[in-house]
Amino acid sequence: MNYKMVVLDMDGTLLTDDKRISDKNMDALKKISDLGIKVVISTGRIFTSAKSYGDLIGVRIPIIASNGAYIREKDRDEVIYAKLLKQEVARKIVTLCHKFRMYCHLFTWDSLYSEKLIYSALYYSKWNKNLPEGEKVNINIIDPSDWNKVIMTNKNLLKAVVTDEDREKVASLRREVSKLDVEVTSSSKNNIEIMDKGVSKGKAVEYLGKYYNIRRDEIICIGDSENDISMIKYAGLGIAMGNAEDEVKDASKFVTLSNEEDGVSYAIEKFLLKD
Repeated sequence: MNYKMVVLDMDGTLLTDDKRISDKNMDALKKISDLGIKVVISTGRIFTSAKSYGDLIGVRIPIIASNGAYIREKDRDEVIYAKLLKQEVARKIVTLCHKFRMYCHLFTWDSLYSEKLIYSALYYSKWNKNLPEGEKVNINIIDPSDWNKVIMTNKNLLKAVVTDEDREKVASLRREVSKLDVEVTSSSKNNIEIMDKGVSKGKAVEYLGKYYNIRRDEIICIGDSENDISMIKYAGLGIAMGNAEDEVKDASKFVTLSNEEDGVSYAIEKFLLKD
């Protein structure tokens, strides 16, 4: 098959456990880019966080961010696609988080809002220390009483993330949130990520394929977590990482090596660079 687009999850897929792109993976991506194959990052992260890795790869790439709620090329201001979280739904999510005594994080393409510097907010705060001013995530720690004002005045909310070490509590919250008009997925065993109804990485890949006039069977998608299953199922060739969850492997057509073993490079060599 003459594949024309390769879509890559970031954490647990393209990135090593210490959040680097290995030399082998970097070299493989540059090789297929030189062949005219489009490289796409598809992540649960917000656009600003993913863009810095796109800059490292050094090629012009589209980024699917916020689990498919936002698509934009890394070097252009033009937004290809955006599907916002409804304000009334965002308010209900915050209310449910308070009910379960959990911390909600609401995200735009470049900012986050939280009541406490914890979980996602803390992660991005540490991440910001290594980034230049123009590429940092805007972190806003607010008072619980300010949520309504934030939701009503911000027209760019894309997703909510809730994380807690108590997985039973996370599961209980997920059951309640799932009753709303939303899509719920997970990028780790102790979190849920909430987007507007109809948002997924798979739908975003479908949209981007049509945008670039690339057929479904000309697309490879590689991932490791629950939020990658929709794009792995959509792709002409869906590939799971060796470190992927079992349900991701079951949804794929091929299982490559782990993210610590340059699994992305291995898959690219096997399906795109073989003689």
